[in-house]
Amino acid sequence: MWSLGAADQLVGVDDHSDFPPEVVGRLPRVGPDLSIDVAKVAALRPDLVLASLTVPGHERVVESLARAKLPFVATEPVSVEDVYADVRRVGELLGLTERAEIVISGMRAAFRPRASRAGRRPVVLVEWWPKPVIVPGAKSWVTDMITVAGGDNPLGAEPVKSRPITDDEARVMDPDAVVISWCGVRPEKYHPRVVTRRPAWQGLRAVKKGRIFPISEAFLGRPGPRLAEGVRALERVVNACIEG
Repeated sequence: MWSLGAADQLVGVDDHSDFPPEVVGRLPRVGPDLSIDVAKVAALRPDLVLASLTVPGHERVVESLARAKLPFVATEPVSVEDVYADVRRVGELLGLTERAEIVISGMRAAFRPRASRAGRRPVVLVEWWPKPVIVPGAKSWVTDMITVAGGDNPLGAEPVKSRPITDDEARVMDPDAVVISWCGVRPEKYHPRVVTRRPAWQGLRAVKKGRIFPISEAFLGRPGPRLAEGVRALERVVNACIEG
């Protein structure tokens, strides 16, 4: 909404909304994203509810919105192209088609593939969750982001949104870098030691080289215009692998 220039049309947000703070800080909160208080949403009398199906459990929220007969759109992107389509869709619903195309153009510019600086593309493992370790697969925009940044997602060929991996799988993947982007956790609580202290991970290149990088979930896990910042952060990770 903010990137479309429509922040003034917002009447409420979920408890996890944090950007831009000067906008969301003044709005009513309707509960955590996985347990929205639909009665609070209805009390705001919205013309449109923007919902999501990107995290397991979101489907229950969408079902509750439907039961309450609230007007909503629920996005479920699995690729960066899907994210562009969702921006366009929301822009059209708000009567901001031209602005949406400008936002998409800016994202496309950020997503131009980086020239390879090495013969081997560094393997970058993104962690959505630490215990069990959950990582994105082929049906995730993050795979597109890693590829554009010059790296490879070790689970990028598996047709899943995400799944837990075992220690044995991590050893086979042997990533050059691990990116901490734990969903629903504030970045100041992203502690690399959680990764480096895993006994079974001591032989991984990323651990031996100290290449554990925190990147806010706001830039990797939220499919919108701020993914552009996520690509730039992943590019820095890839460059660190190549240079070190």
